[in-house]
Amino acid sequence: VQCGGHQSPLPVCYAPILELYSQSEYLFDIDVSRFYFCLCFCNLFQLWFTFGLYFSAPGHNHVPSWVWIVAGLLNFTAYTLDGVDGKQARRTNSSTPLGELFDHGLDSWACIYFVVTVYSIFGRGDTGVSVLVLYLLLWVVLFSFILSHWEKYNTGILFLPWGYDLSQVTISLVYLVTAVVGVEAWYKPVVFNILYRDFFTTMIVGCAVTVTLPMSLYNVIKGYRNNTLKHTTLYESMLPIISPVLLFILSAIWIFASPTKILDAYPRLFYYMVGTTFANITCKLIVCQMSNTRCQPLTWLLVPLALVVVVVVSGFANETEALLLVLLTVLVTMAHIHYGVSVVNQLSKHFNILPFSLRKPNTD
Repeated sequence: VQCGGHQSPLPVCYAPILELYSQSEYLFDIDVSRFYFCLCFCNLFQLWFTFGLYFSAPGHNHVPSWVWIVAGLLNFTAYTLDGVDGKQARRTNSSTPLGELFDHGLDSWACIYFVVTVYSIFGRGDTGVSVLVLYLLLWVVLFSFILSHWEKYNTGILFLPWGYDLSQVTISLVYLVTAVVGVEAWYKPVVFNILYRDFFTTMIVGCAVTVTLPMSLYNVIKGYRNNTLKHTTLYESMLPIISPVLLFILSAIWIFASPTKILDAYPRLFYYMVGTTFANITCKLIVCQMSNTRCQPLTWLLVPLALVVVVVVSGFANETEALLLVLLTVLVTMAHIHYGVSVVNQLSKHFNILPFSLRKPNTD
């Protein structure tokens, strides 16, 4: 898999799936099945057993081993399908901006499930990860994801190192190992009283700080020196970052001002709300970079979030804070789905294609 000049070390996983899809007229259903049937189900399996991320903590009932086996298989299937869609598009000569939107747009939404699900093996408590730390780790992953698209917005080149491939295989193996040895194995320190949770946290933050961020900055600075950037002013080049930063600030204010400790009470729901809003921002950035149009500095989804934060900070949400979170989550989800469906329909009409078929609209 060619990603920014690097080749994935795991192409062997794709061959059987490519052979299966080689004569198929379908393409984007690969992305949809990858997202919904693999990532969502992987998270829903764990959500069924606990809502508060306690099921791997000491003193709590642990989920059956088969759940981790299913999680490992589904995660690896999702990763494999993620590498298949682009190859299938090139084999069938059907590469379009719609395919890029399906691929990277769903990836932006999947960030929530990758982070929350993998850290579910540690749970909460003394040997686990606090919900606030997990929230911050989620943002490290989200910003790492959008950095690549911010880079393309400015340089026109999407650089994707194959470290993603290794991380997905590692996550799948961790699930399978957990099924065999149990979550208790992760309570023990790796070395020098350093717990596994600290090791994983250091890896995520370290990769973001030492690899992702420097590489994106290097490529943008290189484009500036070569006079090849699409946006020459600092303000125009930083437009895609404004909404994510405001989303981080508003959600952080809500967390620390919450009278009912909303993040402690409903961690999964809060992560999902933030992640879905972020995915909507990212999808709009992807559309802008594909169409060479100016990215809007603000998204309207920040308005209802800001209103909720104002209500919470004012002290009027002591009894209704959970309801506000649920309503906001529903609104964000419906708005994001509506945006996605609308853009897919518009792109399909523009390119005279069907979103889930290689056949042309005017053919039987």
